[in-house]
Amino acid sequence: MLPLLGQNKSNIIYLISGPIGVGKSTTSKNIAQIIENCVLIEGDNILHMFDCDSETSWEDRLSLTWENILTLTKNFIQHDFNVVIDFVVEDELEWFCKQITDLQVILKYIVLRADKEKLIERIHARGDNDSLDRSLFLLNKLESSPSNKPFLYDTTLKHTAEIVDEIINDNGFIIKM
Repeated sequence: MLPLLGQNKSNIIYLISGPIGVGKSTTSKNIAQIIENCVLIEGDNILHMFDCDSETSWEDRLSLTWENILTLTKNFIQHDFNVVIDFVVEDELEWFCKQITDLQVILKYIVLRADKEKLIERIHARGDNDSLDRSLFLLNKLESSPSNKPFLYDTTLKHTAEIVDEIINDNGFIIKM
């Protein structure tokens, strides 16, 4: 059995949320490249493992995706990796925090947001017009959630390097567990 290396040191989990088109993937990839000994978990890749014709309900697919994100996160932390999670967090934050209380980690939670007009512009630019309504719905939902207020980060007028630098160096995104 491999030793649980992460038990004596605080590793960091970066949980990057936000609506479609806000820059979650780009930001997450850049953080994972900069942070030493780091892995990137892309929740959409896990979610897309389900067959498009699957009879599994959306709720069950989402729940299983989060369970798999959690399992991967714990495994990487126990082997002394830092973890960046790129996935929309709608109602799962409290559950996720409870699941990792046994780990000695620092959890940085960031909800990326952008002005509605900027999101529309970004989604049109990438040719993903089918995602526009979902993105605007998520923007509204994430911004109006009281638990997200302290963790909102506006990307509207910022470049990726600036966003990444502020996320890595700002302790305001740390969730007290």
